[in-house]
Amino acid sequence: TSWDTIQTAFQNCLAAVQQCDLFLGIITPQYGSGVDTTGISITHQEMKFAIKLKKPRWFLAHDHVVFARTLLRELGYKNQELRQTLSLKPKAASITDLKVIDMYEDATMEQLPLNDRQGNWVQKFDRDDAGLFVVAQFSRYQDLEQRLRDHLSDSEMVAQRLKDDHE
Repeated sequence: TSWDTIQTAFQNCLAAVQQCDLFLGIITPQYGSGVDTTGISITHQEMKFAIKLKKPRWFLAHDHVVFARTLLRELGYKNQELRQTLSLKPKAASITDLKVIDMYEDATMEQLPLNDRQGNWVQKFDRDDAGLFVVAQFSRYQDLEQRLRDHLSDSEMVAQRLKDDHE
């Protein structure tokens, strides 16, 4: 992906999501500093855009985010609307913004009935787990890509196999 110097950083980030084949989102306790006039960080916008485009996607959610969500749900703050009444102290250390929980719920597609959720794979991680996950998930993708290249690179052979299957 090349950066367009005429576009804003936000526009370039969303263009990269549009062009990507796979999307890996990492939800950490830090919401991010790139927040535009909508109040939504660029990372959160990228994630929502990948979901909207139905990109193949994987999300890692830091265990502090998952814990904070569980705790707030158990205290009666079960959704974003109820959490609107809460605010963190300035420079909170556990999580920087309650919107990280919104990100998690967007990734898990909480707003949809369970049967309608597709592509909502989210894996909880701690710092030590993250590298293992990325290697395990994406090395398989590269293997699959290579196998497809090996088997589909000869178009004449593929056409013959399809013809043979239909006869």
